[in-house]
Amino acid sequence: MECYGEFLRENLRGKWSAVAYNSVLDALCKNGEFDEALKLFESILREHNPPKSLVVDLGSFNVMVDGFCLEGRYKDAIEVFLKMGDYRCNPDTLSFNNLIDQLCSNGMLVEAEIVYREMDGKGVKPDEYTYVLLMDTCIKENRLDDGAAYFKKMVESGSRPNLAVYNRLVDELVKVGKIDEAKSFYDMMVKKLKMDDESYKFMMKTMSDVGKLDEVLKMAEGIIDDEETEFSEELQEFVKGELRKDGREEELTKLLEEKERQKAEAKAKEVEAAEASKRSAKAASFANKELQAEKGESIEEATIAEFSPTDANTKEVVNKGDDSDEPEATIAEFSPTDANTEEGVNKSDDSDETEAQSDCATGQQVAP
Repeated sequence: MECYGEFLRENLRGKWSAVAYNSVLDALCKNGEFDEALKLFESILREHNPPKSLVVDLGSFNVMVDGFCLEGRYKDAIEVFLKMGDYRCNPDTLSFNNLIDQLCSNGMLVEAEIVYREMDGKGVKPDEYTYVLLMDTCIKENRLDDGAAYFKKMVESGSRPNLAVYNRLVDELVKVGKIDEAKSFYDMMVKKLKMDDESYKFMMKTMSDVGKLDEVLKMAEGIIDDEETEFSEELQEFVKGELRKDGREEELTKLLEEKERQKAEAKAKEVEAAEASKRSAKAASFANKELQAEKGESIEEATIAEFSPTDANTKEVVNKGDDSDEPEATIAEFSPTDANTEEGVNKSDDSDETEAQSDCATGQQVAP
């Protein structure tokens, strides 16, 4: 209080952050000075002007909620809690759980449920603790069906209750004779929770006491089929003891033998399938290699046929042969021998003409 008095005298408030204010508020509330805390809280609310001035935050409201609850002023606690949105402060799951816990612990389940329903409107998701608070309080208030409904909502929301919470619920259901409901929760949770032998025994004993030994055997079968769960010798003896009451203890022995036989058959089939798969893979690999080899030979032959040096030379010779025909024609056309022959023929023609002229001249001389 001396520090708080100095704080007021020095008028340091304008220099303080929300965290500093929260520390002062918390100290006042826990030291019996709630009225002073309330005055300070109301004054800083007037100064709070976001985004320019931020002098209160979620922590400020949480401190005041606790302070009101400590004073037994629960309705005021709810009012200030619901008002924080007006100051741009958004409650989280922890804030909701804190108030719900305070209300449930003080016999105000109805008010706690009102606050719980506000969560959805503010986009806040309940967690496991939220549901357990409400479930346990409902059970205490003899509202077992409502408690079971909260448990179911918890599971449906994706939250996973622990084994102790499950045990509390089914125990209460069995106490009031709601055997079928208890068994339905067992069926719901047996795959989700790692149950211990005591949890199994409790439900098996419950089924046995109402003469549902077939259900006991089904539960035992479920444990045997679950590879992650051990069907301990202690639990086996417990089941036999319950079946023995009706002379059916041998049924568990037969069940265990049948399960062993089924496992052996399944193992043999698994081995056989693995061997068949290996053989199939080997055959496929061999066929693939042969196919690739054939493709390789075809490609090689095609490559040789396309780029063979012999064919290339043959083509070159043929081309050269075609080209040589033209020079031969040219040579034949302009051969010196042919030229001389032609010249000789011409000369012969001229000689004949000369001889004819000579004969004619001679005739003219002989005529007289």
